[in-house]
Amino acid sequence: MNDLTAASRRMAAQELTDDSLGVVSAAAAIRNGEITSEAYTTGLLQRSRALAELNAFITIDEDAVLAAARDADKARAAGSAAPLLGVPFGVKDSYLTKGLPTSLGLDSLAHFVPREDADAVRAIKRAGALLFGKNNLVEMSYGLTGHNARYGQVKNPYARDRVSGGSSSGSAAAVAAGLVPASLGGDTVGSIRVPASFCGVVGFKPTTGRWPRDGVAPISHTLDTTGAFARSVEDCILLDQVMTGEQAAAQSSNGGYDLKGARLAFAPRQFLELVDTDVEIRFREVIRRLADAGAEVVEVDLGDDFNALIQTATWGIFAHETMGAISEFLRRHDIPTTFEAIYDGLKPQLRQAWGHIALPGGAGAISTEAYQTALNVSRPEIQRRLDRAFVAHGADVILQPTTPCTAPLIEEQATVHIAGQEVSYLALANHTVSASSVGLPGVSLPVGLSRAGLPIGLELDASLGSDRTLLALARKIEGVFGNGPIAI
Repeated sequence: MNDLTAASRRMAAQELTDDSLGVVSAAAAIRNGEITSEAYTTGLLQRSRALAELNAFITIDEDAVLAAARDADKARAAGSAAPLLGVPFGVKDSYLTKGLPTSLGLDSLAHFVPREDADAVRAIKRAGALLFGKNNLVEMSYGLTGHNARYGQVKNPYARDRVSGGSSSGSAAAVAAGLVPASLGGDTVGSIRVPASFCGVVGFKPTTGRWPRDGVAPISHTLDTTGAFARSVEDCILLDQVMTGEQAAAQSSNGGYDLKGARLAFAPRQFLELVDTDVEIRFREVIRRLADAGAEVVEVDLGDDFNALIQTATWGIFAHETMGAISEFLRRHDIPTTFEAIYDGLKPQLRQAWGHIALPGGAGAISTEAYQTALNVSRPEIQRRLDRAFVAHGADVILQPTTPCTAPLIEEQATVHIAGQEVSYLALANHTVSASSVGLPGVSLPVGLSRAGLPIGLELDASLGSDRTLLALARKIEGVFGNGPIAI
């Protein structure tokens, strides 16, 4: 298709955009000359303007991204075979981006333009990707619903009156709505996997420390990790190669449906105690279908106090490290503000939360002794129990519903209803916090819709460092359920 006319290229771009290409397929189409990066990017820009009401992006520099797309087309003509050549990416606005504003979700940094890229942004650019724009997020990544006082609520592409999840809210919504094929996000206790579940996309949280995270606004140096949203596990496999330089595990040629030899664990006493009926019914149907596809599914019990243990330890570490982590980040990267100034400018609910748990002397802040106990006693105990599932039971992954409910209504996001109970919105991370507590890799896959037409996610957590094995297995499981429709 190298001799396409301008009109036919525009038509092809629109068709490919409507078909919602993923990263791998978009890169292949550009590499093979089926479409230009400029035409593809133009189509995505048109779509982003048409769906601006989602509030998925804070900043898009259209001239800059189109110039980068034209440069990619020139590089392709000159023989470049970079793996992400010409593919536009969204990036959560907690990542530093050279020449493009990085707000961290704050009004006071709306016009701050960094002099450098975060390491992960540098990695995708080296691989040929384009920075399409900066995705909306919860202020300082401190929240799970997608509300931002300055830049607006990110809306769920499946239902505009529902939350997108957070804190990587705009990243998930942008991929779900077909505005970009992938976006970089961040995850501390569930900020990738929760919105991936609510928006019906794939969300990948690598083993903590596996992907570069320098240049990304932190919450907790113990728990933070960078990661990605994409349309397929195949796209996450490619991104993992770009970020780490490791080659992916060999893929089978059976279409991904045969799970013979896979051993999957689930812990109903820990992860089905407080879930909506629709979510539990779908999860149990997923378990049956995986068994029908050849997997061996085993039930495990992580202990009566497991949930209390992970909640206390993980949230304690999360809050105790916030002030120091943010202060150090601001200093190292010459960001023109202070922790105190950020605190003073937060929306009232978030300022109250920081004052309660993140500031020294706050009524809910944990002591240094309790923090050390969480790190040196609770985390090893959590790891020991999870290892029992991975080692003693021989499980490749532990399965659970990613979130205990589907996306709540925007008007009910402070307290949410799960299984007939009114609970704090923090309960949205009840399942994702398990992997975060000890840094396990996790993937959320879309596995169907509720009776109300809202996405339901399945989380797969694997042992430390087994990211490539996790992704290979997730790709097979994805083959059983498919990628699902793109929300519009």
